[in-house]
Parts: sequence; C-alpha cells; structure tokens
Amino acid sequence: MATTSKALARTAAATTNTTLYTVPSSTTTIVTNIVVSNTAASAATFDLSLDGVQVFNDAAIAANSTAFFDLKQVLVATDLIEGLASATTVNFHISGVEVA
Repeated sequence: MATTSKALARTAAATTNTTLYTVPSSTTTIVTNIVVSNTAASAATFDLSLDGVQVFNDAAIAANSTAFFDLKQVLVATDLIEGLASATTVNFHISGVEVA
C-alpha cells in the first residue's frame, strides 16, 4: 500500500456548497488538518462537511484571522469534503494522507 501525504484542498471558499475534495477510487483518505482563514476586515462564517456529516455549521471566523483544527477522520473511496462560506475571503487549507 502506498501512503501519500498531500494537500487535499487549498482554495478560496465559494458562497454556495462546493465539493473541495473527492476520495479517489480504491483509496482511503485520512483528513489530518484543516486551516480556515479569513482575509477580510469583517467577520465571516463557514460550513464544512465530511461525507455528508457537517463538522462546522455556520461557524464564525473573525476578521483577518486563522483557525487551526487537528483531527483524524477516515474517508473511503468517493466520499466528499464539501464547504462554503459567507464570503469568498474565507480560505480552506485541508491536509491529509491517501492510502491506496
């Protein structure tokens, strides 16, 4: 089995629910870190779900700030990471390990 550490998503948030990452076929992915930043001068909110389970729902992030989350969540082939924010100044940086 090959194990690859990688950036699963590095993107600005959309204001509608968007797929940020899809687990490839014949692969298991372990999400290890989520970083959410807000580059605006005003507060924002964000949602993030792992395989349809909402991990963050309308979570607030202060102006010009960054939030760090360490976790270990296992996703299997075709599972999705989805997210959105109240402003496109919110950025998602999601890291993990793919095992194939």
